[in-house]
Amino acid sequence: MSGTKALEQGHVAEAQLPAPDLSVVVTLYNEADSVEELYRRTVAALEPGPHTFELIFVDDGSTDGTFAALERLRGDDSRIRAVRFKRNFGQHPAMHAGLARARGDIVVVTVPLKAYRSVPVEPLAGKIVIDTNNYYPQRDGHIRELDDESTTTAELLQAHLPTSKVVKAFNHIYAAELTTHGQPADTKNRRALVIAGDDQGAKAVVRDLIDRFGFDTVDAGPLKEGWRIQRDTPGYGPRRTA
Repeated sequence: MSGTKALEQGHVAEAQLPAPDLSVVVTLYNEADSVEELYRRTVAALEPGPHTFELIFVDDGSTDGTFAALERLRGDDSRIRAVRFKRNFGQHPAMHAGLARARGDIVVVTVPLKAYRSVPVEPLAGKIVIDTNNYYPQRDGHIRELDDESTTTAELLQAHLPTSKVVKAFNHIYAAELTTHGQPADTKNRRALVIAGDDQGAKAVVRDLIDRFGFDTVDAGPLKEGWRIQRDTPGYGPRRTA
């Protein structure tokens, strides 16, 4: 995409680096004061697990020093990849740029639901896509299929990504609790997170990832059962055990 600059200079060329297991894409705009804390929390959640990972930060034309903060972080951690837009293009192009660069077999998609059609299809073909989206009409506008409950948010994303394996997960826990509520396996009353998906192999991979985060897993079944952890349901938000 024109108007972008990849921060790769002075480091091992991307083609020489082994592809990671997991790609996390984060879009930023004027987040100089918070990006380092976001980085630390994300790494704290991912490092205990067996999966290698990359963090793809897309600076959507920030004017406050966000990219300078990313440069400092990148200098200390080669798992960071950073893309800089020369001006603010908006979240849709920023997320597209990040996902198009994702090299992991597992990709986490966290975008406002109204933007799900901006998620690139071809780069995610064959990959496991973890859908963390929630539907908020006041933010996303009304989506008829969700209002009449004829489908779910994850089924919408799966229809948009027909060659990917979508698993619903992580949408019903606050981000801060991912790094504070995790416990070792077999801990009594360990918190459980729900998953839903149509591909058993993909769910097994995500189940292992959740265990490494420090949580048990409850399999709700196919994607259509993802409504059980959507907004305004008993499964959305509270701490629950298996």
